[in-house]
Amino acid sequence: MPKVALITGGARGIGLGVAKMLAEHGWSLMLNGVRSIDAVADVLKEFDKAGCEVAYCTANVGNSDDRVRLVEATKQQFGRLDALINNAGITSPGRKDILEADEVAFDKVIDINLKGPFFLTKLAAPLIIESREGAEVRGSVVFVSSISAEFVSVNRGDYCLTKSALGMATKLWATRLAEFRIDVYEVRPGVIRSDMTSAVTEKYDELFANGLTLERRWGEVEDVAKAVKSLVEGEIPYATGQVLKIDGGMTIRSL
Repeated sequence: MPKVALITGGARGIGLGVAKMLAEHGWSLMLNGVRSIDAVADVLKEFDKAGCEVAYCTANVGNSDDRVRLVEATKQQFGRLDALINNAGITSPGRKDILEADEVAFDKVIDINLKGPFFLTKLAAPLIIESREGAEVRGSVVFVSSISAEFVSVNRGDYCLTKSALGMATKLWATRLAEFRIDVYEVRPGVIRSDMTSAVTEKYDELFANGLTLERRWGEVEDVAKAVKSLVEGEIPYATGQVLKIDGGMTIRSL
């Protein structure tokens, strides 16, 4: 029986990269995003051609009712869940300096980037636990955060706060779910080439050339996808609750 993964934000960017990687290794997929199913029809068609069982559920993870509907749709479609990849997220609207922070925008970022994955994990956990019965593999939850958990950006304070808090969410859920044979990890990407970073390509081309990272190149979606695949396939055992940085050495500091 194929393993099943629920990937939020799974029809574009890093989430899509993870989905493609898992599909190549025989996983069935429930993809999620805020776009309609018609808007992602071409993406879904690619998976169908590759022989992957895939479903899509339009849902905003920042909305309580949508989260419930997403987990129910997963159970109805597949009857089980082996891995939850909390990938969906947004950047700070308007990128305002924290002296000009807007509460409405702040709440939106908190709802989608932190509250959403936290409570989606709560909702999905019983299905992952139920699916462990008779299963040889352990279940898994992955929080995809960002190096913004460590680096200060005063024009994206809300975003930085959510990514930092996901680190604690990882530890909390790892502790709570350990007894059920469910491992929980945080994957912390660096600067990844995607639609979210397309507007700053020239800036980071120069920064990489000048030594921003030890590996003087952009991070690629495939770099993150390989890391997530290794975690959910149990290739890095005995490491629940830990953070895996995919940042080309950006967070290493030397004198």
